[in-house]
Amino acid sequence: MSFGAPLMLLALAALPLLVLLYVRSERAGRRARSAYVAAELLPSLTARRPGWRRHAPLVAYALALAALVVALARPETTRAVAVEQATVVVATDRSGSMLAEDVAPSRLVAARNAAEKFVEAVPKDVRIGAIAFNHEPTVLASPTRDHEAVASALRGVSAAGSTATGDALESALRLIQTSKVPGQDASAPAAIVLLSDGKSVRGKDALTVADEVAKAKIPVYTVALGTASGTIEGKTESGAATTRAVPPDPATLRQIAERTGGKAFEISDAKKLEQVYEQLGSKLATEQRPQEVTGLAAGGALMLLLAGIGASLRWFGRLI
Repeated sequence: MSFGAPLMLLALAALPLLVLLYVRSERAGRRARSAYVAAELLPSLTARRPGWRRHAPLVAYALALAALVVALARPETTRAVAVEQATVVVATDRSGSMLAEDVAPSRLVAARNAAEKFVEAVPKDVRIGAIAFNHEPTVLASPTRDHEAVASALRGVSAAGSTATGDALESALRLIQTSKVPGQDASAPAAIVLLSDGKSVRGKDALTVADEVAKAKIPVYTVALGTASGTIEGKTESGAATTRAVPPDPATLRQIAERTGGKAFEISDAKKLEQVYEQLGSKLATEQRPQEVTGLAAGGALMLLLAGIGASLRWFGRLI
């Protein structure tokens, strides 16, 4: 719990002083009574003391005062609330290395299937966009609540070319920034889901672009797809068949996630990839936001005050 006006809590320091003054007042009263009446005659000349009931209303008043001070300090608690204006852009690698079959039936097909799972997991109020990239990014779908259209666009992705992760990140950032709809909050949450299976060999430096994304306060969730043993078949310049290793680059993707406040995943099979996308879908559906609970503290103070007043009137016929 945090407070919007924490300095108000300094007033709580007065409570021990008030308690001390009350205790001294009680002791002074007892000494005054014993000064005029012999101790052995005091019980017969005074009404039976109410014991703990005499102090109960004052305890309630003190607690009410403490609750009121807390209310004035504007207490806040963090709660997960539904995101209504969120925008998520899925950037999927479609370079030639996605044809590797170390993730069955291939990295590309596994990625497309998992992307569909992700789209299904994201609530309908969240706007989703899609980018496919190899040596250059291509916008498949601008952010929209028509999730089926996004899934359909992702299903049509084919693999070819090399990898330019930095350019893909920059394209995703620009797509989020230029796709605001009329009336949308400028601070509406956004996120990028970046799936790649290889090392970036073209375009802008991915970590430099990640710093730009971080300044925009947009987290990037990265997924490194494939295994170190992944290979694809190709041909040399002379036309001879060759096998080329295409390991993923989890180290760079992890740094991208860390720099932007996202999270990095390393996935070696299709089943795990679908689970990660499902988890991301539910995670991006809510946001941790501070919520003021001043009303609860003020309501508690009122209830304690009324309890103290009721007890005092019932037992003693007065407020204090």
